[in-house]
Amino acid sequence: MTDDIAAELDALADEFDMLGDPMDPERYRHLMDLGHGLDPLSNEERTEANKVRGCASQVWLVTEPRDGRLIFRGDSDSDIVRGLVAVLVTLFSGRAPEAILAFDIKAAFARLGFESAISSQRSNGFFSMVQRVRRDAEAML
Repeated sequence: MTDDIAAELDALADEFDMLGDPMDPERYRHLMDLGHGLDPLSNEERTEANKVRGCASQVWLVTEPRDGRLIFRGDSDSDIVRGLVAVLVTLFSGRAPEAILAFDIKAAFARLGFESAISSQRSNGFFSMVQRVRRDAEAML
């Protein structure tokens, strides 16, 4: 099951690798484009319960258990952070909790070139989102 996540990571990494240097503005534009592809959340879903703590930007993450898997949807008030939400949704939505918990997201973050390109504040926010995803996966087990 983690193979499915690894395949998604490979596809994302290929997209970002084609854009060259991690500091290239095109990579930021691509990340923001990924975020623009997210399904919008309703106003009713933008609740305190769905808000991710630890992010400088406002981030909402909706988790829906379905057939032994977790479906994630999210949004942010920041274009770059919305792109990071899209990366998490791409990697983890539709996956079994065991696969989510077994996946090394820190290695994925580095593989995508985000370590050097994303500010420490946004990195901290990303890993707050990861903690939320992992918490929801643990709760489903």
